[in-house]
Amino acid sequence: MEKRILLEKRGRSDDEITELILDNCRSTYIDGLTDSFTALETLSLINVGLVSLKNFPKLSNLRKLELSDNRISNGLSHLMGSPKLTHLNLSGNRIKEFDELQPLKDLENLEVLDLFNNQVTLIENYREKLFQLIPSLNYLDGFDKEYVEAPSDEEDMAGSTTEEEEADDSCEESDDVSLAYLYNDNLEEDQEDWKSVESDYNNADEEFDSEDEEEEEGADNDAEDGADSDGEGEDEDGEEEEDGADEDDGGNEEGGAEAAASSAATEADTKATESAKSSSTAEEAASAGDEGEAVTKASEPEARGTKRKFQGTDSDG
Repeated sequence: MEKRILLEKRGRSDDEITELILDNCRSTYIDGLTDSFTALETLSLINVGLVSLKNFPKLSNLRKLELSDNRISNGLSHLMGSPKLTHLNLSGNRIKEFDELQPLKDLENLEVLDLFNNQVTLIENYREKLFQLIPSLNYLDGFDKEYVEAPSDEEDMAGSTTEEEEADDSCEESDDVSLAYLYNDNLEEDQEDWKSVESDYNNADEEFDSEDEEEEEGADNDAEDGADSDGEGEDEDGEEEEDGADEDDGGNEEGGAEAAASSAATEADTKATESAKSSSTAEEAASAGDEGEAVTKASEPEARGTKRKFQGTDSDG
């Protein structure tokens, strides 16, 4: 328990601690908790394993004490050093006899007491006896004398806060701005800020919607343009294919014309060669005829001279 107390202090001095929670720290007796915690108002020792309240310190400002789920059977007189105690929870302990509760009558400010799950609650007229024993008691085991349920801690705190505010308002008047006015003012500002944020948000949504519509329209236009361009591309491809086919046909026709021209040129060369040969043959024949005629003509005078010689011979004879 002592180590747990040092941990919960967190470097603060004892007289600065107003609340100390030591639940489940496991100890059979009070250890490390002293009278130096003069400012302590709330102390919780739930499920620690206490069997006695011996060495419980005098805590003059203690108002709320949680001792549930321990093994306490007596020794409640050790709580008399905390006269301002208003809430005491002893549920889940081992108190059997009503006499063990007698010391509680000296706690003049005790308003809430919880003894649930103790054997003492089985005593006949237990509730009536306790309300008589402790005149300041308002709630026992969660209910008042008329079995009206006690308010929760939050409701109790809210009620005490309201009472304090009413007491302050009745005691003195001040020109200072009230918290309610500031709260309402801040609330109005928050509402205005929220409206501006909401309007900005709506405008942003409209802009996003318009942008989305523009993007969708652009996407549709792009799709249509793409379809048109694909159609034009197909047309151009078809035209190119037709032009290629025409060029191929033209090339084939030109090739055929060239082939025909070359064959015609070959035939013309052949004919020219034959005509040249025939002309040369004719020239040779002509030249041969001319030579024969020349020989004939040359032989005629010779023949004539010979004839004349014969004739002369004859005449001489």
